[in-house]
Amino acid sequence: MGEQQEHAPEGHEHGYIGHKEDLLKRLRRAEGQVRGVHRMVEEDKYCIDILTQVSAATKALERVALSLLDDHLRHCVASAAEEGGEVAQEKLREATQAISRFVG
Repeated sequence: MGEQQEHAPEGHEHGYIGHKEDLLKRLRRAEGQVRGVHRMVEEDKYCIDILTQVSAATKALERVALSLLDDHLRHCVASAAEEGGEVAQEKLREATQAISRFVG
């Protein structure tokens, strides 16, 4: 597996910057759903009700992941493809690994 980058390379702007607030809003919603699941377990709620909330939180995170993946492909991978060479190969490899983790 490749090395995880903590920050974008110098001069690179993430594709999600244009809708960062929307992503943060979705993440806050998912965070609230997970807290709700925790509370439901503490309160011994009905299993099916808990599973319904787990499903909602999972879907919320999947939507965030798909949005980030779409941005990465359209912005980061497309820019690297224009450059070509090793940079393009690395970005394609990263994207393939991300997709594999997501669907795997």
